[in-house]
Amino acid sequence: MEPDDYVMLSALQHYAYCPRQCALIHIEQTFDENLYTLRGHRVHEKVNTPEYELIEGIRVDRALPLWSHQHGLTGIADVVEFLEDGTPYPVEYKSGSRKPRDADDIQLCAQAICLEEMFKRPVPVGAIFHHASKRRRVVQLDQVLRSQVIATTQNVRQLLAQGKLPPPVADSRCPDCSLIETCMPHALKDFTHSAKSNNPFFINSDSV
Repeated sequence: MEPDDYVMLSALQHYAYCPRQCALIHIEQTFDENLYTLRGHRVHEKVNTPEYELIEGIRVDRALPLWSHQHGLTGIADVVEFLEDGTPYPVEYKSGSRKPRDADDIQLCAQAICLEEMFKRPVPVGAIFHHASKRRRVVQLDQVLRSQVIATTQNVRQLLAQGKLPPPVADSRCPDCSLIETCMPHALKDFTHSAKSNNPFFINSDSV
């Protein structure tokens, strides 16, 4: 697999949250700031510096580069703790509370898949640290979640190959998205609906 064919781990999280968000970031190279992204930067200030330390006999690596040649994945883990037997334990940092979708869990599981290939050890569990609650949420990296990672990777690779923006969703995800001003989901959706209603010959460009 060529280097350009590798999918960023962050792209999996973006796609699982919203395919249009993923396309805006990874195809259009668009990224805007909002309150949530600024909070995220502050949460990641410490873990974004590559380093390691020993805490009570456990090695803790921050900003650890990850890869999986088998699945064509690459990215960086916020924190990986190595248990006494050498088993990697990924910890992903998020500024907000748990999202209703599995986007964060898919990103964490993808990290585990990379770690398994890199260190030749099973990684059955990881955690997401939610800064809003100052608590870790343990995630069982089961087969169902792993299947979601594989499917999402394929979907992202197809999206990038097509190079087209999916239509806007205009739902409950949008208010929390930093790209809402660029995406204009409600305006575009209203425009499309109006065009269809007023023109019987209207052709939706997203369907051709």
